[in-house]
Amino acid sequence: MARLIGNDEHTSDAANNVDSFRVLRGRVSVLKKAPDARLMPYLELAGFGSVALIRSSDLRFDLLSALVERWHSETHTFHFPCRECTVTLEDVALQLGLPIDGSPVTGVSSFTDPAALCYQLLGDSPGDGESYFSGIKFTWLKAKIGQLSANATEGELMCAARAYIMHMVGAVLMPDANGDNVHLMYLPLLADLSIARSYSWGSAILAMLYRSIPNNKNYFK
Repeated sequence: MARLIGNDEHTSDAANNVDSFRVLRGRVSVLKKAPDARLMPYLELAGFGSVALIRSSDLRFDLLSALVERWHSETHTFHFPCRECTVTLEDVALQLGLPIDGSPVTGVSSFTDPAALCYQLLGDSPGDGESYFSGIKFTWLKAKIGQLSANATEGELMCAARAYIMHMVGAVLMPDANGDNVHLMYLPLLADLSIARSYSWGSAILAMLYRSIPNNKNYFK
C-alpha cells in the first residue's frame, strides 16, 4: 500500500477522518433489489443480464485513495514496488459480463425533442413539461422500474428494461460528477435491445475509469 507523498502517514489511516482531504469520496446509487424476473430476458438480450445481478457496491475509499497514489496516467498503470498492474478489458468482461467488442459507445450530446425520445423508449417523460433536458434522474428511473403492473405488456417490459439499464449505466458503470442522473445520450443505443449488445460497453467503462482517476501528482497536495 502507498504512503502519502512526502508524509509518513499511511493513506488508509485517514479513512475515518471525515474532514480529511487525503481520501477520495464518492457515492454509488445501486438498486437494492433484483430486477423483476420478467425483465431478465430483455436485460440478457441487451447484454446486461450479468451486471444486473450486482446488488451492492461497498467502496473502500481509503484503499482506493492509496491506489490513486500509485496511478500513472501516462501508462494507465498502478506502480507497485514489485511490478506494474492495471485494469484490463478482460477484467471488465469477466467481472461484469459486458461486451468488450463491437461498436464504440457514442451518442449525441443534445436532442431536438428529448421528451419524444423518452416517450418512445421509456413510455413516459421525466421532463415535467420542460422543452429541453439532457439527463434523467435516478429517482425517476427507480420509480419507472417499480411501476410495473402484474399484467404489463411486452412494450411496457421493454421500457422498464431500458430504464433499468439507464440506471445501471449512470449510477454504477459510468457515473459522472453530477451523481444523481444519467445523460440521455445512452438511451438511443437501447432502442433495439438486440442491437444494444453489439456496442462495446466494457471498453467505454474502462476508458472512463482511466479518465476519472485523478493524477497523483496533483491530487494530494
